[in-house]
Amino acid sequence: MAAHVDVIRLQFPLFRTLPFAKAKRLFPPPSPSPYSSSAPPLAFPPTYRKHFLSFKVCATVAETGQPKWWEKNAPNMIDIHSTQEFLSALSQAGDRLVIVEFYGTWCASCRALYPKLCRTAEEHPEIVFLKVNFDENKPMCKRLNVKVLPYFHFYRGAEGQLESFSCSLAKFQKIKEAIETHNTARCSIGPPMGIGDLLAEPSSVAKDRPAESV
Repeated sequence: MAAHVDVIRLQFPLFRTLPFAKAKRLFPPPSPSPYSSSAPPLAFPPTYRKHFLSFKVCATVAETGQPKWWEKNAPNMIDIHSTQEFLSALSQAGDRLVIVEFYGTWCASCRALYPKLCRTAEEHPEIVFLKVNFDENKPMCKRLNVKVLPYFHFYRGAEGQLESFSCSLAKFQKIKEAIETHNTARCSIGPPMGIGDLLAEPSSVAKDRPAESV
């Protein structure tokens, strides 16, 4: 709809800027029909039809250039594309709380919850938010037993994994409560623990696509 409005706005100045005499030569009035009280529709010259087409193409390009919903990140949100990136991000976070969201681009529940998650990330710049696309990281997600989307893991330093649960927009309070519980000042000694399962082979084959959280 936005692209269509832009086309309308660009078309009309072409006719308003034409002098009346020139417009009359370019668009002669149609001959009245003896069988109808209404005049036939106005036929535009091929030149103007080409202009219209170029405007429509430009508007379409501008519309498709917008980022997709899962690409709109807060400054402290990081996209994870591999197991190594995941382990490195946990290690580099140190004593900071890390919240990992497992999501699918096709998941309606993930899309509904995502704007609120972004606002929460902006409200807590001290927390690291990692985003794991299920379809890009299926082996890792299976080893972490992710069977429902969206799904969340909470990690912190040497304490490793603190909590994990599925969550939907209707149950977003669970995330806020977990942040209040785990986002307290503390110091840890040692590397992140509780992620050894990533290095082991999965014990069973999980479904290619997990269920959605409700």
